This record gives sequence, structure tokens and C-alpha cells, in this order.
Amino acid sequence: MSLFDELDHPRQIAGLNSFALMALGHWEGEFDQVSLVKYRENAVYSAVRSDGERIALRIHRDGYHHEAALQSELQWMELLAEAGIQVPQVIRTRAGTPMIQVHCEQLGISRYVDMLGWLPGATLGSAEEGLAGIEDVESIFHEVGVLAARIHLHSSSWQQPNSFVRHAWDEDGLIGHQPFWGTFWALDLLTEAQRELLQTLRHHARIDLRAYGRTLANYGMIHADLVPENLLVEEASLRLIDFDDAGFGWHMFELATALYFCLDDPRLEAIRAALLAGYDSVKPLTPQDRQALPLFLALRGVTYLGWIHTRPHSQPALELAPLLIERACILARHYLQARG
Repeated sequence: MSLFDELDHPRQIAGLNSFALMALGHWEGEFDQVSLVKYRENAVYSAVRSDGERIALRIHRDGYHHEAALQSELQWMELLAEAGIQVPQVIRTRAGTPMIQVHCEQLGISRYVDMLGWLPGATLGSAEEGLAGIEDVESIFHEVGVLAARIHLHSSSWQQPNSFVRHAWDEDGLIGHQPFWGTFWALDLLTEAQRELLQTLRHHARIDLRAYGRTLANYGMIHADLVPENLLVEEASLRLIDFDDAGFGWHMFELATALYFCLDDPRLEAIRAALLAGYDSVKPLTPQDRQALPLFLALRGVTYLGWIHTRPHSQPALELAPLLIERACILARHYLQARG
């Protein structure tokens, strides 16, 4: 455990503030109005450069991604930008690198840091509040579907370099012995009946995933976190941020993620129809794709239980646990009933 890990939350933030100011010196320009805007996993800072441009400085959490994976994330973002998809600009350091590793002796930590251009727009919503204040959900989710399809078409035609490395939301990453986000069925907060239900889900999902198969038409690089707080809306423009979870996965897992935090919205059926119609207008869905949606919604649900399980002392995780457990079980039952 580092000195940083032993600090309480306010002192961690104070330490990160100093760390951010030190890291900014590796980029061209002078920066002011430096402020912490998010500290859940990574620490994200907003700052204004001397030329008036607003930027986002990301201090990556320790242990989630290694250097090659972070380099690959930034590389993929640059490629998507070249394809006309509105994602944050990767701003290179004085030395021309997309990111750096910074060590702070005082805090006893080393972290990878990158800088991105700040995208304008208001978030579509949040995990806690849903689609707060959003009225025209059909139009917006049609565009979310279009955006997802464009990303997936780009992925299917992209010549991946040998150096590119990211995690996978594949069978092992979702329901294997050690899923990417944790062994969700081992969560202490589950009842025995819930645990048995999730093990049944694992068994049948393994069969159905193998039957569904993996091809360039249904699997590739995905954003994997297409939730309301990562979608920015400004007039007719839709922009996408936070590629921290991006990896290889099924395209329908992407669409399930886009729907997941809308499940309690009374307009769910309209949202689902608009999302699938938008996607279908760019990259036609097969009957097998549509039939697989309950499976991928159930798999998305259990990943969040793995997230809770690996954060036993996290207040946000504990607060969300009852909702996420209930929803995961509902989705699991719905999937199992749908398959017959």
C-alpha cells in the first residue's frame, strides 16, 4: 500500500491537486482555473490554457490498465476522430507523446496522465438520476444508435496493428472464472437464491454466446460505456467521452449498455425502438442480433455486481448495490424466461 492509499479522501484530493499541477508542466502553455471535476475511478481535472482553450487532464487510477493498453485507447480515439466521430482530441506533450508517467515522491505514487480537448455539451443524464430533463428521447436515442453503428463499422474495417492491446468483454471477460470486472456471483450481499440464479445465468449464457458466435459483423472494438453521463448533447450534435472501458466486445453488448440506465424510464419502449432503429439505419441488425438483446442486458447487469464486489469499501458502490442487485436479477430472469 502506498502513502497515498493511507490518506483519507480529503487528503487524497489535496494530493491529487498538487499532482495535477505538477503534471501540467509537461504540456505546452500555461494553465489556470485548474479544478477537479470527477474522482470516481480516474481523477479528471478541467483547466484553461493560456490561449483560452479548455482541456481535461486525466490522472489514471493505478492497476486498471497498463501502459500499452492506455496508449492503445488514445490511438483508437485518434482514429475515430479521423473517421469524423466526435470524441475528445488527444493533446500531445511537449515531447510529442500522447501521455506520460509522472512520479511524486511526496505522495509515493506513479500515475499515467494524458490531456484531452474539452468537448462542449450537457450530459444526457446520470446513473443516479436517469435522463433528467431530457424530453425528445426518441430523436436522441436514434442518434445514439447511429453513433454506435458508426463506431462498430469503423472497427470491422480497421486494420489493427500488432502493438494494439485492450481487454475483452468476451465470454471469459463477462462470465469466465475471473471476469474482467470481478466475480459477481461471489458478492457477499447476494442471497443464496440470487447467487443460484446468477450461476444459472452463467451456464446458459455460455451456451448462447457460443451459438451466437463472434464475427467481424457482431464483434470488435466497442466503447463499452455508452451510458448517459458519457454522451454530451449540444443542439443537434452528439459527442462521446470516457473511453476508459473501451475494449473488444459484442456490438449488442454496446447497445445493452446504452439501454441499461434507462430501464426504469417510463419511455423505455420508445427509447429501445429508437436506439435499434438508429443503429439499423447504418448497420442493419439481424434477427439473431435482436434476439440476443435480453442476453446482453443480463450480462451488462451482472458486470455491475462485479464492480461492487471489487469495491467493498466504496460508498458509491454500497449506495448503488441494492438497485444493481435487484436489476441484475430481474434481467437474468427475463433472459432465462425469453430463451424458454
